This record gives sequence, C-alpha cells and structure tokens, in this order.
Amino acid sequence: MSNNEAVKKMTGMMAAFIEYAAKHLPDDVYARLRELQAEEDNPLAREIYDLMFRNLDLAVELDRPTCQDTGFMQFWIKCGSGFPLIAELEELLTEALRRATAKAPLRFNVVETFDEENTGTNTGTGAPTFWWDIIPGWDGCEIYTYNAGGGCSLPGHAMVLMPGQGYEAVVEFVMERMTSYGLNACPPLYVGVGIGTSVETAALNAKHALMRPIGTHNENEKAALLEKLLEDGINEIGFGPQGMGGKHSVLGVNVENTARHPACMGVAVAVSCWVHRRGHLVFDRDLNCEVSTHSGFAYEGVIGNSGDSSDAPACTDNSKKGGRE
Repeated sequence: MSNNEAVKKMTGMMAAFIEYAAKHLPDDVYARLRELQAEEDNPLAREIYDLMFRNLDLAVELDRPTCQDTGFMQFWIKCGSGFPLIAELEELLTEALRRATAKAPLRFNVVETFDEENTGTNTGTGAPTFWWDIIPGWDGCEIYTYNAGGGCSLPGHAMVLMPGQGYEAVVEFVMERMTSYGLNACPPLYVGVGIGTSVETAALNAKHALMRPIGTHNENEKAALLEKLLEDGINEIGFGPQGMGGKHSVLGVNVENTARHPACMGVAVAVSCWVHRRGHLVFDRDLNCEVSTHSGFAYEGVIGNSGDSSDAPACTDNSKKGGRE
C-alpha cells in the first residue's frame, strides 16, 4: 500500500482503539478487581465494588467512557528504526486522538497553560504526550496508550535522595505520598515507583512501571521484594474501594529502576486509579497488529482471536480474557 494509505489505515486503527480503551478496562485490571471484590469482607466495600462493576456494565451498555474524567492521553512508543511510518507516528496518533475525542466522545481535558483555555480537541502544546524509545534494526512498532486522569495524577511526585538515606527512605517517600494524597486518587490504586539517578529518570521509570501487566514482578529479586513490601504496607492503610475502607488499597505496586550516580538516588511515584486505562499494541511493518490488553477489541467488524483467518482484522488480540464471563 502507499504511504498515504498506510497512514490512513493506522490512524483509523488507533482512533478505534483509543475509543474502545476509554470504554472497556484492560483484561488484567478487570480480573484483579474481581479478585479484590471476592477477598473483601467489609459489607460497605462489597457494595461499592458492586457499584463499580455496575458502572463498567453501563459503560458498555450505553457506549460511554468508564469515567467522566477520560484523562490526558499519553503514548509510550517503542519504534523500530525501520518502521515505515516512524516519521508520521506523532501526527497520525494526534489525529487519531482528535477523532476518538469527537466520536466517543471524550471529555475535553487539555488546557493551555498560562492562557488557561481549553483546546476542545484533547490536543495542544505538548498534548498528547509522547515518549520514544528507538529500537535499531527492527521494523515494528510497540505502542502503549494511557489515559492519565487528574485525580490519580495528584499523588505523583519525584525527588533526589542522599544515597546514605538508603532504600528505607524510598519506602518512607512512597508511604508519605500514599497517606497524604492516595485517598484522592480513587482506590484501589495502581502504583508505579521509579528509582534512578535524577528526578526525570526516576519519574519516567515510575510511569513506565504503570505500563506493566498486573501481577508481574521486577526481574531483580531485591526490587521484587520492595514491590511486595510496599504493596503490603499500602494495603495496611485500608483505603478500600473509593477510599471508604476495606482490605485492599492497591491493585498492585510495580518498581522500575535504572542505574544511578553514586552521590544521589532519584525516586518517584506515579499513580493510576482503579479505572487503569492502559493499552498495548504491537504493529509489524505491514500494520498487522496484536493487542495484549483488551480481548474484546474488534476492528473492521471482526473480533480478534476468532480463529477465522479468511477475513481476519487488521488488529487482533493475543491476550487472555480477564474474567468477564
């Protein structure tokens, strides 16, 4: 296909997916919420979980977003240097967001700073957000989508610690943010903790941690232990669903880390609410696409993984169902 045809095709795919992800939770998030509901013995908390799932059902039934705050769109792109549309990606993703905003519809959540004017398109100066990783020698493209809500962004914070403060100070930093601001972020929360050499590397690591599937663990055993200790500690706060009290405060805690300067240690926390709207797609050079987060996503009228290869969709799904049976 020509370059123009490829741009049109990928723009349509991404617009459809952005809209779908605003109205349906990722499979792992849905499944984890069901697990937390089953483990809850607080009557009020169980009733709130019932209401949360009723909300999700109505979003599908009424074809509306799962939350009135449809977030500030962010894209994390891992693109091969040989991907044919690498030069067009930011423009086509921005256009896809405009289309999804109008069609879904998505709430207008982009306000130009200082001018304090809403753009009305969910696009603007630096909006949507793009983070890039270029992979030499690959001709595919991996895209994470994330709708960053306002309330769940409030606990976000980064700072640089003195190395002598140790990892105990990391725990203290995270727990202080959770006890001060976690209640505002619509629990149960998904918490990303980043450790690196400066505020910006730590903050990016924390955001990257939110892209990981629920239930995964850091490859470093010590970092994985920190994930468990933080999850246990935050759960002890007892936020429960919507902060009304209960067994669980979090869907999970993920730690992502990179090397640091010996004289400092950056630490950051990023938080997502219970409506953790992340998506994950992988395209090959011919724009065949696999989706790992949403088993119900359909494109061109065909549901992914249907087994019918005669008219398979441009985007298919490789994930397992998340408990919607």
